Amino acid sequence: MTIMEMFLGCMLTKRKDMVGKMTEQELHSLLEEMTLEEKVNQMQQLIGAFLTDEGVVTGPMQEMGLTEERAALAGSVLGTHGAAKLKKMQREFMEKHPHRIPLLFMLDVINGFRTIFPIPLGQGASFEPELSERCAAVAAKESAVSGVHVTFAPMVDLVRDARWGRVMESTGEDPYMNSLFSAAMVKGFQGEDIKEPYRVAACVKHFGGYGAPTAGRDYNTVELSEHTLREFYLPSYKAGIDAGAAMVMTAFNTLGGIPCSGNKWLMRDVLRGEMEFDGVLISDWAAIEEMIYHGYCADRKEAALRAAEAGVDIDMMTGIYSEHLCGLVREGKIPEKLVDEAAARILDLKNRLGLFENPYKDADEKAEAEIILCKEHRELAREAARKSFVLLKNEDALPLKKEGKTAYIGPYVDNRHMMGAWSIIGESKDVTTLQEAVGEYDGSGQAVFCAGSPMVGDDVKLEGFAGSEAQETPVQDAGRMLEEAVGMAKSADTVVMAIGEHYLQSGEASSQANIQVPEVQMELFRKICEVNENVVVVLFSGRPLDIREISEKAKAVLHVWMPGTEGARAIVDVLYGDYNPTGKLPMSFPYCVGQVPVHYNEYATGRPYMPGKNKDRFRSKYLDIPNAPLYPFGYGLSYTSFSVSPVMLDKECMTREENIQAEVKVKNTGARRGTETVQFYIHDVAASVVRPVKELKGFCKVTLEPGEEQTVRFTIDDSKLRFLTENGRQESEAGEFEAFVGTDSATVNCAKFQLV
Repeated sequence: MTIMEMFLGCMLTKRKDMVGKMTEQELHSLLEEMTLEEKVNQMQQLIGAFLTDEGVVTGPMQEMGLTEERAALAGSVLGTHGAAKLKKMQREFMEKHPHRIPLLFMLDVINGFRTIFPIPLGQGASFEPELSERCAAVAAKESAVSGVHVTFAPMVDLVRDARWGRVMESTGEDPYMNSLFSAAMVKGFQGEDIKEPYRVAACVKHFGGYGAPTAGRDYNTVELSEHTLREFYLPSYKAGIDAGAAMVMTAFNTLGGIPCSGNKWLMRDVLRGEMEFDGVLISDWAAIEEMIYHGYCADRKEAALRAAEAGVDIDMMTGIYSEHLCGLVREGKIPEKLVDEAAARILDLKNRLGLFENPYKDADEKAEAEIILCKEHRELAREAARKSFVLLKNEDALPLKKEGKTAYIGPYVDNRHMMGAWSIIGESKDVTTLQEAVGEYDGSGQAVFCAGSPMVGDDVKLEGFAGSEAQETPVQDAGRMLEEAVGMAKSADTVVMAIGEHYLQSGEASSQANIQVPEVQMELFRKICEVNENVVVVLFSGRPLDIREISEKAKAVLHVWMPGTEGARAIVDVLYGDYNPTGKLPMSFPYCVGQVPVHYNEYATGRPYMPGKNKDRFRSKYLDIPNAPLYPFGYGLSYTSFSVSPVMLDKECMTREENIQAEVKVKNTGARRGTETVQFYIHDVAASVVRPVKELKGFCKVTLEPGEEQTVRFTIDDSKLRFLTENGRQESEAGEFEAFVGTDSATVNCAKFQLV
């Protein structure tokens, strides 16, 4: 028996005298002792059902080219959780493994484990990356005690097209914001050291450019110039990697005509080379096999070859590596060194997590019962929800007054499904309904409640991972429900309508050409507006919607995304004024679907549209709709009002070694205490490559009492002026710039300066 075998043999007993991680030499020795088959199968990820005593799934295993012997050597498992279950699976697996190598347990923990926070797009609306870091830390804690080692998050794909359902998983359309949230979430999941208690490894996804599918259709091709890819899409991945992300996931799409999972330039040159990522690269579900359907690979064997050459370390759920890599090595088609590199990275991640020391890490049934959904976690979920809400319109309808009769109408009044499509571990029973939350807040009996309509009609198709709940209320009851709601609205002083997308209308594989509130709900909205002019809309969705009609007719619109476990209580906090809304849009709301993709940081054109010159035909504009979105990036109202003074610069000229201070005075001009997010944008007037009309470079939240004024300063240095020049380098160029400061991306408040 070798020293290494003695070391590995004692792992299950967790000897008290064995502390610390394996050394680099010990890992190297382990790798040398492993057979080629053992190394290759470390690169195979399976679902837990293939490894449990509940029965091997023989049909699917055979289709994947797997045998029970190969499955018994797998390196990781996805989609399973629960401390007792995973400890049992780990113990039984390691007892049979020739080297007692532990499994990695991975799971999609997107916006919470059991305590569900707002969807990531909603978190982006907080303009508070530190908040998302705290949310990720809670998600990591609940995941860790349930036996999970790795989360497939954060998704940092830049998003500009609201037709794509997965915009809900991103934090928006701006590369600067996405980068801040990317780094914050990675830090929240991983902490300073992923071996620490209650930490899990983060996986930045999807590399790369997945957020730009053609026509907004999921899994579609991506057509981006290398310049656009590098300038807008790559920064957020780089930020997550720089923050220490242990893993990266490949994207389903093609880029430059090559599927990402086989794209050597993207994975070897950019990810491994330029970004210096040395962690584990995993495919998305069956993405290696999908290279065949893309027409890039002739068969599974070639797919294994291409993915291995590109440096993909783990094959998620196809069996292609397990079936073909050993043969490819023995045939001399690929060097064994590629397998060794991948297996070494996987073993290193297990070592970094401390699994060779304690293969169960934080899995603990007692801690599960105490930690999951605890009071502290619920309070953070409520805080995050409040900060995510965006007040889009308010004609003195909010906050609500307790006096008078309020009718709460809409399918979200008594609905617990407000967590988002990717909250796969969240349980609706843990969610408070809006009706319950209002009852907790106001026991006067002045509030009345009804659904008014089904969530969706027969015209809406729903799909979901765990099956859909298309008709929580039968459509045939719609007439009766509508009649009840109209009668209730007639006698109310104010109507609060809780309406929006079904939670399965956004998410993976949920692309929509129609991005409006379901028609059955719009019919209800119109009828209510006919009998009551004081209508407040609380709008639920996982994406920006076309809400022209709602915005026109409602007195107030509060957008609440999919707000999570404590969303209803947070909504009541805001509706009744206990919390003054602070959210800002992280993604533009289009005027209509014909504008998308629409985003604030578009490139200047040779014939820009000039407001007020509608008779000038030969401009870049639509004939039938505005160019501008209905609500732009960064937009969001408050229950008070703010003024921002003209931008003042301490000087008008700077060198690359100097900086300029841009200053404004922000004043609360209303009657309530409130918080404003002051936003700082730069425009490079003339450059070697066309520049965006504005680029976010900073923001600052200020909280002011009525009449209070505060000076807000932003520092302009050379780093804020750099871009990807015609030389292919990140650098600044001398010339004229504009510094904008305002409360959203449409601000025209600017001052000019020169870089010399």
